[in-house]
Amino acid sequence: QVQLVESGGGLVQAGGSLRLSCVASGSISEGNIMSWDRQAPGKGRDLVAASVSGGTTNYADSVKGRFTIARDNTRRTVYLQMNSLKPEDTAVYYCNLVDATTRGRRESWGQGTQVTVTI
Repeated sequence: QVQLVESGGGLVQAGGSLRLSCVASGSISEGNIMSWDRQAPGKGRDLVAASVSGGTTNYADSVKGRFTIARDNTRRTVYLQMNSLKPEDTAVYYCNLVDATTRGRRESWGQGTQVTVTI
């Protein structure tokens, strides 16, 4: 079983920065995708950024140039550096991991961390 624990959320003024961290524990397949998703009040959960274990990254258009996803496989941690934050970035941010087991595709979620950006 995989556990994901996020940290680093908080309250910040527009234009500011935050760094989110997500630590994974448990048995994880080497080939995996770790991502950050977010859910704003009254909206669905959307992908923000993803990092494939082989090195490929992908970003939502709304955060390109402002957010950076990075992973430290030794520490089993994925980070999301968020710069030039905007009020519309306010959401609960969730860490997600997708890997494969003998039973097939597995998807795990963290509990979420709140990010609030004020004007």
